[in-house]
Amino acid sequence: MSEIVEHTFAPVYDENSRILILGTMPSPKSREYGFYYSHPQNRFWRIVSDLYGQKLPESNSEKTNFLLRNRIALWDVLKSCSITGADDSSIRNPVANDVGGLLKRTNIQAVFTTGTKAAVLYHKFCEKDAGCRAFPLPSTSPANCRNYNYESLKEAYRMILEYTQTNQ
Repeated sequence: MSEIVEHTFAPVYDENSRILILGTMPSPKSREYGFYYSHPQNRFWRIVSDLYGQKLPESNSEKTNFLLRNRIALWDVLKSCSITGADDSSIRNPVANDVGGLLKRTNIQAVFTTGTKAAVLYHKFCEKDAGCRAFPLPSTSPANCRNYNYESLKEAYRMILEYTQTNQ
């Protein structure tokens, strides 16, 4: 059953953030835990901690510290929508976050989207105001395990290193 969901997480970023990773909307599990990519089977945190060769962050504060330490900003394309569970294909009546506003007040140099729907929504609602195209990355959702095994997903995400580990 579809429900109207309001995004309640603030974007995670600081003056050192160099990339912005955007999902679509927090899943029910993420909303329950109060932080991005919190479904226990979502591979996001494992992927990025492996890429950076760092300990897997577990608490929300460890995740925030991980992101900021590695110059990563994190947010979602949507501020609200109607959605059934975590099924991005069921999204209706999307209202976008002010991604362009965030980019204008930061030093973020590249935008990445996680999953096809985030890429489509960013292109449709945010790209023009943001003034930059986004690099689409595969979804780290457990629903995407058939299309991307762990190693191929990690390889796809490797491109974020280029933007966060240069110009230190």
